[in-house]
Amino acid sequence: MRLQDAVPKEGSQKRRRRLGRGVSAGQGASAGKGMRGQKARSGGSTRPGFEGGQMPLYRRLPKLKRFTIINRKEYTTINVSKLASLPANTEVTLESLLEAGIVTANKGSLKILGDGELNVPLNVKAAAFTAGARAKIEAAGGSCEVAGAK
Repeated sequence: MRLQDAVPKEGSQKRRRRLGRGVSAGQGASAGKGMRGQKARSGGSTRPGFEGGQMPLYRRLPKLKRFTIINRKEYTTINVSKLASLPANTEVTLESLLEAGIVTANKGSLKILGDGELNVPLNVKAAAFTAGARAKIEAAGGSCEVAGAK
């Protein structure tokens, strides 16, 4: 068998429609696209999901309630007021807080929130800080280090 012998089976290939080549050709004048309009023009039609400029359904729905955030970041949160009971210059991590019993469960990376007062200088290592928490820790003479982010 040679390459030129490989031909499609008889009747398996239909000839293509020749559009707009006169009435006797079967698809003359409007070429089966009806009378005028956006879908009759050359260059095809609109993309899938297009609603004439209106905000399409696939973009409207996620703005409604009960749509979960994909790949949501889970944090173990704690306020700076809870850290005030620790001794000065302690290194604060999620593990040290679990050992001290200040945090009872590991729900993800540690995030420090800024509610309450702090008068003790601490070396805090967490995945995230709020702006208020960072300001209060540094005002007390401590340091903030971003570490352990998942």
